[in-house]
Amino acid sequence: MNMQDAKNLIASGGASVGIEFGSTRIKAVLISTDGTILASGGFTWENHFIDGIWTYPQSEIWQGLQQAYRDLANQVQEQYGITLTRAKAIGISGMMHGYIPFDKQGNQLVAFRTWRNNITAKSSQKLTALFNYNIPQRWSISHLYQAILNQEEHVGEIDYLTTLAGYVHWQLTGEKVLGVGEASGMFPIDPQTGSYYQIMLNQFDGLIAAQSYPWKIANILPQVLTAGQPAGHLTEQGAKLLDPTGRLQAGIPFCPPEGDAGTGMVATNSIKTNTGNISAGTSAFAMIVLEKELSKVYEQLDMVTTPTGKLVAMAHANNCSSDINAWIRLFGETLKAFGAEVETDKLYETLFRKALEGDADCGGLLAYGFYSGEHSVGLAEGCPTFMHPANSRFTLANFIRTHLYSAFGAMKLGVDILIQQEKVNIAQILGHGGIFKTPNVASKILASAINVPIAVMKTANEGGAWGIALLANYLDAHKNGQSLDDYLEQCIFSQAEVSVSYPDSETSKGYEEFIEYYKRGISVVQAAVNTFNE
Repeated sequence: MNMQDAKNLIASGGASVGIEFGSTRIKAVLISTDGTILASGGFTWENHFIDGIWTYPQSEIWQGLQQAYRDLANQVQEQYGITLTRAKAIGISGMMHGYIPFDKQGNQLVAFRTWRNNITAKSSQKLTALFNYNIPQRWSISHLYQAILNQEEHVGEIDYLTTLAGYVHWQLTGEKVLGVGEASGMFPIDPQTGSYYQIMLNQFDGLIAAQSYPWKIANILPQVLTAGQPAGHLTEQGAKLLDPTGRLQAGIPFCPPEGDAGTGMVATNSIKTNTGNISAGTSAFAMIVLEKELSKVYEQLDMVTTPTGKLVAMAHANNCSSDINAWIRLFGETLKAFGAEVETDKLYETLFRKALEGDADCGGLLAYGFYSGEHSVGLAEGCPTFMHPANSRFTLANFIRTHLYSAFGAMKLGVDILIQQEKVNIAQILGHGGIFKTPNVASKILASAINVPIAVMKTANEGGAWGIALLANYLDAHKNGQSLDDYLEQCIFSQAEVSVSYPDSETSKGYEEFIEYYKRGISVVQAAVNTFNE
């Protein structure tokens, strides 16, 4: 799209806005009808560990939203000489799961408990047994029931329970709704009805009947919508909240708010049966769209849905790239101490490429990037750990390679169940996230780890903000009867640039040796956690 066409589209209100609350960055993008990113803005933030809870303060949610949008509007002004006052549609996305309860007056009852917390083990186990359906610790219903088990006073005051994306959407539109993909991380979704499993809602109400709360679970959860359904409009109050300058006009339509898993599926065109994607950032998760339900319940696999309600198996790991980022920062500080300034992107690319020179088994080195607990390996808390036995080959290449191997370790354990035990056929997986930015490094390691080709699109680092902008864009196509599958295939990805990394037999063999050490070394991490707790 040329400059004049872009200016005309923005001026006419024909571009769509997508905003995603990621774990380390809030990003806003403005896209054209064909998905081209016209402008973007962002805000960097970090979760806080307060009183044993991973959280983000409410004030930072709004500060970050306004800053990301302001950056976007400023870029539109600078690039196109236009004041952004309207848009075709807006979409809000965020980290899935977690716990944000409100009372009847709309007051937040407790600090936001994010997906990163591993404080609901008892609740998770009881609900999984009750429903005969895996209910991970990070799910909203796990947090709610754990609060009940803890006899927390606020529970009786709950009038509405939602996620981060649902909260922001509600404040901007007044609508208490969620996209089905996001809702599936709050409470199990029945693929036949596209809403919460009624039998499980009844079971939960029965479970807590003795507490005599003034609510039923169905009445405090958001309404479930599928992709393309209208989800409200920007209110006057919401417009001022998003853009305090008052330039943005009210009345803009919203698509259903979705989680980062759903927007990742959209951003990689991975919503068809037997397709899959892997999102890698602070956390890592593989999403595989299933032909049928799994044969049994697995603790390592969540059952969620696409934004259109198709059943998806998710192999989720709470930790992925945080430890890599910490080490890269350390290398940058080291170079700076010697008077050498190296751009961050160059530093990542150089060190990632160095990893390819390492031994297939990482030379006997072992690392765990567990900043928080990791449910799939039995850790309630984390402690980043690096080990190099005296007889190991401790080189820079092996050091970086070890951390890349480890970044995918916990997630691989879940993917192995799908492939080896459930015999799920996966022809190719789309990878997205900044870790894939250096071509054929992390993607090649991951392909070899799970023995499935990993494709990366040129748009891989755009992530969820772009994905939710596409869902906002899709509102019009849905009105015209076009399916989301066809919309993505025909209107967005028909000319997509894709690079594919294939499994390497030597690396695959080395990774299997590494993962055996990895599994045996989990006890060392637990010992480290215990040591520092004492």
